[in-house]
Amino acid sequence: MYIISKDKVRLHMNKKGINTQKELAEHMSISKNQLSMLLSTHFNPIKSSALKLCEALGTNLEEIIEYVQTEMPVDGTEPFENKEQNEQINVEAYKGQGFVEVREIKALKEYSCVELFAGAGGLALGLEKAGFHTKGLVEIDKLACQTLRKNRPNWNIIEKDIIQVVDDGIISYINISKGELDLLSGGYPCQAFSYAGKKMGLADARGTMFHYYSQVLKQLMPKMFLAENVRGLVSHDGGRTLSLMLKVFSEIGYSVKWHLLRALDYGVAQKRERIAIVGIRNDLVDKFNLIYSFPEPYGYELTLRDVLKDVPKSDGEKYPESKRKVLELVPPGGYWRDLPEDIARAFMGKSYYSGGGRTGMARRMSWDEPSLTLTCSPAQKQTERCHPDETRPFTVREYARIQSFPDTWEFDCSTSNAYKQIGNAVPVHMAKAIGLSIVNTLNHMI
Repeated sequence: MYIISKDKVRLHMNKKGINTQKELAEHMSISKNQLSMLLSTHFNPIKSSALKLCEALGTNLEEIIEYVQTEMPVDGTEPFENKEQNEQINVEAYKGQGFVEVREIKALKEYSCVELFAGAGGLALGLEKAGFHTKGLVEIDKLACQTLRKNRPNWNIIEKDIIQVVDDGIISYINISKGELDLLSGGYPCQAFSYAGKKMGLADARGTMFHYYSQVLKQLMPKMFLAENVRGLVSHDGGRTLSLMLKVFSEIGYSVKWHLLRALDYGVAQKRERIAIVGIRNDLVDKFNLIYSFPEPYGYELTLRDVLKDVPKSDGEKYPESKRKVLELVPPGGYWRDLPEDIARAFMGKSYYSGGGRTGMARRMSWDEPSLTLTCSPAQKQTERCHPDETRPFTVREYARIQSFPDTWEFDCSTSNAYKQIGNAVPVHMAKAIGLSIVNTLNHMI
């Protein structure tokens, strides 16, 4: 396999007067993570088909390549497409159709789990409640790791970049052999697909977190895996992004199903949707005749009145006085269209003239409805989530309640970072429901 030599790169950096990788990344107009991927020992800059050609001819690559200057078309499109890479699978054929009632399911043993991109622990806590024991959680964010350690001092928190974990081998951080783990879980960051389908597609640095998840999956080959992500993944790039993921998971050796799930269906007072992708290792599918079923909706929906009773006092952000005066005029359940026209026009700015939609702007919640999807910043324009009675954002503990975190789960960080950690989390009750559906499948392997 060909790799880019770090030593040779350093030599040329010295010649150019470039002192650090960060500086080099800036010269290349890419992120440092993107550069780290290029320099990783797992990144092969040469397509495998070219290497097979060399092997067939009994020669090396240098003997058969030449440099050709290629002009980009004036419309900015790619000069040619990689036909093999663009081959899609039928995403709908992989959509889960089966559901199972999970609330009475009990784990027949303590199942093992490793989680990637653990964040503040929403998914991990839900899986713990479903019957999983974590063998390790990988998270790069220092403050999120502080939160995890604060609440679960005995958890094996691996505070490292996923790229380094893959390079070192995940098994060097946990005490388990390949093939023994029950579940690999995690949600690669939702920013991962911001540029997928453009320029480098999934090779873009923020698009490679899926790649590293799949590499850990290959290193561990667990009995099952769970990958969760934002609902936009379903339709992103015309479905090509999801198609590629399903194709990769299948090629690694898993029978894969996906479904778009609503947190509202699983005891969470919030209109949040997440895609869940679940796989069972093929040899186990054959051995036990397994078919995975997603958790059946509970049949009821909670409102803010149900979950915001007797919330412990906590810090919270405040609106600027100008915004507070505007939101004072919005009734419970209302939004910018309930404002006097002149005030709405001044508050909305250019957005006022775009018409339609934008129901999140100047939005006040109602006690008798679930919350809209919580964001990482409760006072941010266009995504206001004003308290039903008081003209303020929800406090940190109210935010946590809406995400179904227990009051005992502490966020060991600043108020603004606590909002971020909670807003990025998988709702705990939703995670538990998914976890129980996976337990149901694992129980059939005993």
